[in-house]
This record gives sequence, structure tokens and C-alpha cells, in this order.
Amino acid sequence: MEFTVRRLAGEQVLPYLPDAARLRISVFREFPYLYEGDEESERDYLQGYAACPRSVFVLAEVEGKVVGVSTGLPLLDADESFRAPFEKAGINPAPWFYFGESVLDPVWRGKGIGHAFFDHREQHAMVLGFSKFCFCAVVRPEDHPLKPPGYRSNDAFWARRGYVIRPELSCHFAWPQVDSAGEEVGNELVFRTRELPVQI
Repeated sequence: MEFTVRRLAGEQVLPYLPDAARLRISVFREFPYLYEGDEESERDYLQGYAACPRSVFVLAEVEGKVVGVSTGLPLLDADESFRAPFEKAGINPAPWFYFGESVLDPVWRGKGIGHAFFDHREQHAMVLGFSKFCFCAVVRPEDHPLKPPGYRSNDAFWARRGYVIRPELSCHFAWPQVDSAGEEVGNELVFRTRELPVQI
């Protein structure tokens, strides 16, 4: 079977929010996020993308079924918690485009969809006039007890895409984890950024 990848914006994403919520719950339950999510809170979160006309939803589909979703929107339109690290560091958030989650059914990993997700989001952002991209990822210790054998992080993939880790830009979120019996646990997420060369 072949996959297709396409992108949508703003209210076009509304019919796909249940698929995105389902994938987020499934994928983020895995290490390193260990997130114990529920569909109602997921759909509430994703409504923010539907409400933003400059947002992007990249869909990976196989025979009409959504197997992957990747999101983004201008950093100014993102939750204040994502803007705060930039503002605290004296960086104007206005020129930045924020990439949210990329969630993909494990069966379809390693087939180039991850690169397509970045390509589409970067192209969407550039069409809107952005040349600075950012996203954040959860930090876990190397010896975390729930780290599965053979686990490989996305660090090398992100570096090949030109994204540089920015330890000075971090935010904190709490969420219920698979190992916390429903209690919310605080987590640190650190940003990675990429800036395109200035056109002269």
C-alpha cells in the first residue's frame, strides 16, 4: 500500500480532529512522552489549530485512513506557554513559526513521512513569510526506567533537518502519565530552532 501526504489550513482541519486526537493519544502514550490522554482534552487542544487561519495540518493517509498528522501555526498564535521562553530570552516571537506535534502510526515509520511532515510545514510557513521555525520536545534522562530497549531518539533526524537544540529556551507542562496513576507530572520541554539564510 502507498501513502499520500497533503496539507490543510484553518477550518479545513475540522473533520480530521478526531483522527488527530486518536493518534496523539496513541503515539504520545509511548516513551518519551508517556502521556495518558483522553479524547475530550485532545479535541479541545486541537481546536486551537482549527481556529487559526494560518495554521497547518499535514495528513498522511493510506487508502483514505489517516495514519499520521503533523501540525503548526505562528508562534504568536500558539499557547502563551510556548511564547514565554522566547520573550524571557528577549527574542521577538513574531517572526517564528511553531511546529506542534508529529504523530505517526508505528507501521508507517521509516518510510519518509517524517521528512514530508517537515517539508510541508516549512513550505507552508515560508508561503506565509516566515523563515524561522521552532518546536520543542520533552527531556528524559538516559536511565529513565520506562525507556524501552533499543530506543532511538529523534535527535539525529532533527539535526539532519538543520534544527539546533536551544537549552536556554525551555517550557514546562504537566500531564497525567502512564506511570502516575492519573496524577499530573511536571515535564520540561526544550526548543530546537532553524533559521533560513537572509535573502539579500
